[in-house]
Amino acid sequence: MEKRSILHMLDPMPNNSPFDINMAMDAGFDVLMPYSNVKLDSVNRLTQDVIFSRSPAGVKLTGIFIGGRDLGLAIDMLDACQQAMVPPFEVSVFADPSGAFTTAAALVACVEKELIAKHGKALNECKALVFGGTGPVGIATGVIASLAGAETVIVDHLSSEAAEDVAKAYNRRFTCTLKGACASSDDEKAKLVADADIIFCVAKAGVQVLSAFVLKEAKQLKVAGDVNAVPPMGIEGIKRNDLGAPLINAINSSGAVGVGALAVGNVKYQLQHEMLKLMLETDKPLYLDFREAFKKARDLV
Repeated sequence: MEKRSILHMLDPMPNNSPFDINMAMDAGFDVLMPYSNVKLDSVNRLTQDVIFSRSPAGVKLTGIFIGGRDLGLAIDMLDACQQAMVPPFEVSVFADPSGAFTTAAALVACVEKELIAKHGKALNECKALVFGGTGPVGIATGVIASLAGAETVIVDHLSSEAAEDVAKAYNRRFTCTLKGACASSDDEKAKLVADADIIFCVAKAGVQVLSAFVLKEAKQLKVAGDVNAVPPMGIEGIKRNDLGAPLINAINSSGAVGVGALAVGNVKYQLQHEMLKLMLETDKPLYLDFREAFKKARDLV
């Protein structure tokens, strides 16, 4: 009987993401096996159960997906999977906790494209702010932007200590150069955006983070990207389908443009689909995280 493709979906949370399950099925996997409440110390055993139960030919049709919400834990689980492999019994592994890696990769790639097209600037020439920067997508966005060379500040709305602690933790983990800041009022936000070239808004859906009052102080702003698709938008004046449209509320900037949630979401959807397909098509095992996602996102945009 012809072997079927199987994706084992490891998640430390009580429930696996229905979004990820739908995406994996649409990418072509025949069988999906979700596992919830998975602990890090269980990953080695689960991985070896996966690889030793199939022949080398069957292993090529087998993959592991890592979900959850904790980016550091997802990377640790990815590393644990890789360490558990015994060639030639190796399978591909893809970590995308809360979709944060693919969402962040799509956001940064879309913003980078408009930065180059509209302003002739590269990320490593710019200062970037990440509002909602201590959440999963915010951390991933900050790490990707920082590793691409941008001077990057992750912004928390409650605590500068929380932002600084997150920045230090991920700087140690990925050798990036994140900084942390807090902005809980419009006046504090206005001071922060005054010298920013790029704004990423990845805060809670349905909450306006940056108003027209704040944006008029963004005198150096070149591109702003918002992943919030639930009204009100995170950045006032950006529409969900915008992709390089003038940001009308940044009245004192020189040609600032916006990137909306649906424009980012379209790339994110394609990106996750392509990453899952890679696991089925490759002849050698792949270990995929935000780094590979950003490379692929740059190709897609």
